[in-house]
Amino acid sequence: ISSERLTWHNQNKHSQRHRTRSHRTDSKSTPLPLSLNKYEANYKHQPINISSRSTQPSARSLSLSQSEAMETRRSKAVRTLTIFLLLIHGAQSFYLPGVAPEDFIKGDDLKVKVNKLTSTKTQLPYSFYSLPYCRPDKILDSAENLGEVLRGDRIENSPYVFKMREPQMCNIVCRFTPDAKTVKQFKEKIDDEYRVNMILDNLPLVVPIQRPDQEAPTVYQLGFHVGLKGHYAGSKEEKYFIHNHLAFTVKYHRDTQTETARIVGFEVKPFSVKHEYEGKWNDAKTRLTTCDPHSKHTVVNSNSPQEVAEKQEIVFTYDVEFQESDVKWASRWDAYLLMSDDQIHWFSIVNSLMIVLFLSGMVAMIMLRTLYRDISKYNELETQEEAQEETGWKLVHGDVFRAPNNSDLLCVYVGTGVQFFGMILVTMIFAVLGFLSPSNRGGLMTAMLLLWVFMGLFAGYASARLYKMFKGTEWKKISFRTAVMFPAVVSAIFIVLNTLIWGQKSSGAVPFGTMFALVFLWFGISVPLVFVGGYVGFRKPALEDPVKTNKIPRQIPEQAWYMNPVFSILIGGILPFGAVFIELFFILTSIWLNQFYYIFGFLFLVFIILIVTCAEITIVLCYFQLCSEDYLWWWRSYLTSGSSAVYLFLYATFYFFTKLEITKLVSGMLYFGYMLIASYAFFVLTGTIGFYACFWFTRLIYSSVKID
Repeated sequence: ISSERLTWHNQNKHSQRHRTRSHRTDSKSTPLPLSLNKYEANYKHQPINISSRSTQPSARSLSLSQSEAMETRRSKAVRTLTIFLLLIHGAQSFYLPGVAPEDFIKGDDLKVKVNKLTSTKTQLPYSFYSLPYCRPDKILDSAENLGEVLRGDRIENSPYVFKMREPQMCNIVCRFTPDAKTVKQFKEKIDDEYRVNMILDNLPLVVPIQRPDQEAPTVYQLGFHVGLKGHYAGSKEEKYFIHNHLAFTVKYHRDTQTETARIVGFEVKPFSVKHEYEGKWNDAKTRLTTCDPHSKHTVVNSNSPQEVAEKQEIVFTYDVEFQESDVKWASRWDAYLLMSDDQIHWFSIVNSLMIVLFLSGMVAMIMLRTLYRDISKYNELETQEEAQEETGWKLVHGDVFRAPNNSDLLCVYVGTGVQFFGMILVTMIFAVLGFLSPSNRGGLMTAMLLLWVFMGLFAGYASARLYKMFKGTEWKKISFRTAVMFPAVVSAIFIVLNTLIWGQKSSGAVPFGTMFALVFLWFGISVPLVFVGGYVGFRKPALEDPVKTNKIPRQIPEQAWYMNPVFSILIGGILPFGAVFIELFFILTSIWLNQFYYIFGFLFLVFIILIVTCAEITIVLCYFQLCSEDYLWWWRSYLTSGSSAVYLFLYATFYFFTKLEITKLVSGMLYFGYMLIASYAFFVLTGTIGFYACFWFTRLIYSSVKID
């Protein structure tokens, strides 16, 4: 578009901030894209021949029975080694669904699929065909997993069909003349900065953005904008322009031995061109004067952009260029995952580790010196029969294991926290091993849902064990509450949010069929598993308290201001939140700004740090509480580390007002609704970690002291 006739607004002023984040490997010379996705690797297995030679032992050294025994052991070892190698061989050749490589020969059809329209300003995805774009003869929906549906993906076929390694120039897709309703739709999507997403061979379409520094690697934005806003030179009237010409670039890696090729890149450069043609319209055979198929630069008159206006005809066209690339198929996601801020992650990890090490040292010194001195003194006093008033945490030994108020609810929360902990731990392990790569679209959410369902077994077991320790008898009641309480709260919020999305006619609304599947997973699998776990846990012998509990509760003395429950609980949540603060920023950015998050190695380290921090801060504050003769530690231990969820929600609020550009009320309600669910889950997780740490600590110290 000629700058002499048209002055554009800087629609992409946040393009660098909203760019696709990614990984980077270390290199001795220049930074290279990181992380080889091992599940996309093209493994070439070599046959493994295992042979065992039986040796004939000398009659002088071995008897016949010894020889047979030795031969038997050798054959068992060979069989074991063979099975082990076969398992390794099978593991190496294992591919996740949808990520296996596909070879193409010259002339093969390459079918482009379209996905949802996305916007970081509204957070409401829409189907590609919600706008009157060119359509194929019949729209076909691609099979999607549960995670893809919940993400709002709507993958469908498109009229764009390429021929492998056969460039196409100035192909006409269709034309149409918009009416007032269509013009309004396009203008709304342009105002909200919606982007069009496409897929080719499981690779998302990206727009390359060259940085000002020529030596810096190119960054990519997912999808291209529906259009732009601007005004002509000499005029202040704002106009809307649509991207109606797409210049695709398909990058491929060729196998010189087989002459097949694999797709390793899918890029586009969008243009706004007011196409003109000679004579009558003849569909794809129409000759456009603004687009020369025999020229290297097919758009020959781009200084006339296509305005979105009523009764102005719009012609959609595209080019396809094929470029051979040295990038192998196994490394094709590296460009999408190029990350320039890995130093921030390392700084956060090192900083958190230093805090944890310092805190661990302090806890160890306090515990060793104080507990060792106290236990030695009390034991010595009893042996010498000195009548001396007891002080400190030992005074409350007769009340410290008294069942708390609302003990049933505590059992439910602890069981739910165990369920969350198991789900997150297993998910982390699978993600670190590469099972949940970005190429497996929707795999992460699907895995988390299924793991949540199956971890109900451990939830029922944990809640029933604690419930029986509190002398409870109705294990079915506690199992049912464990199975339904947290999912019921989340479902209530989710139904409200889904209703709002339905009202906006967004593809992000979960269909009734998917909701039925979720209900089946909940009541058909999760609830029975919780009952099975509760049955097993309740049949186990009850945990015995290290000390006897008095029949009459002890009076709790007046506490110092700094031991006030609210104050100490809020203080206890600061360090756990600080451990995840930096990583939380990147997670929120990937979720709400449509970027990839594939740094599960960092996230796993942060998770370990979070566990240690929650445990240590809860133990320290619990010890100070017991020393002040306050034995009501059950709920406070849970709330101490669980209060970090309050800081998480406050930070999410800060992030909303400083990093996002959401202006619509519905979009804001969606954001805070989902962050409320995330904060609630974080509360249950961290609270359970702190509770078990304090539970172990109190049982340890009171079992180490002689008490009559």
